[in-house]
Amino acid sequence: LQDIIPQPLLDQYLSMTDPARAQTVDTEIAKHCAYSLPGVALTLGRQNWHCLKDTYETLASDVQWKVRRTLAFSIHELAVILGDQLTAADLVPIFNGFLKDLDEVRIGVLKHLYDFLKLLHADKRREYLYQLQEFVVTDNSRNWRFRYELAEQLILILELYNPNDVYDYLRHIALTLCSDKVSEVRWISFKLVVAILQKFYANNANALGLNFINELVVRFRHCSKWVGRQAFAFICQVGMFSLCL
Repeated sequence: LQDIIPQPLLDQYLSMTDPARAQTVDTEIAKHCAYSLPGVALTLGRQNWHCLKDTYETLASDVQWKVRRTLAFSIHELAVILGDQLTAADLVPIFNGFLKDLDEVRIGVLKHLYDFLKLLHADKRREYLYQLQEFVVTDNSRNWRFRYELAEQLILILELYNPNDVYDYLRHIALTLCSDKVSEVRWISFKLVVAILQKFYANNANALGLNFINELVVRFRHCSKWVGRQAFAFICQVGMFSLCL
């Protein structure tokens, strides 16, 4: 029970997630309910999250991917409303499920990956270093915008991890994206590479920076294919532009 909004009104909202109603009343009703859930949660406040928890879990496991996709796009907003403790207990398991879902659902968490990860404690956040590599693989290899979004998010995510973690995990993803078949993905990845180098030198991790530069030279500067050597030239161009700024 709660005293923020009339209880019959809340009961009516919660009943909208009943699968039977979706079959007999409106097939889109669960999607509308999912879209409105962050607003309902904000109105009720985190102290009344228990009123919505079961409904949220029901929607998160809905058979319609559009419903799950709607929740995936707003899970970072719900995390802000609930705070770190409730997020870790109730949202992280659902977030992890979305990571393994269809690309149409995964893109929702990917677009706001930085916004969600920054709300987690450092130890919980570090667990996702092992899973970021999975975003490189998509159901449809022609879905290049997925990989483009990944590179953009990684540029932001760099600030959440220490130089050693960046070198051990994120560096490999950046190098893979730099060799992507789509030029748009490669170009944003060059910016990612430069951002990684800036991360190393800004944190006095000069040895890591030098190792990474040597790897770039071997992999791209001395590449037998012209596209690899072109990539090295573009990385240098982006780096020089960043220095000028």
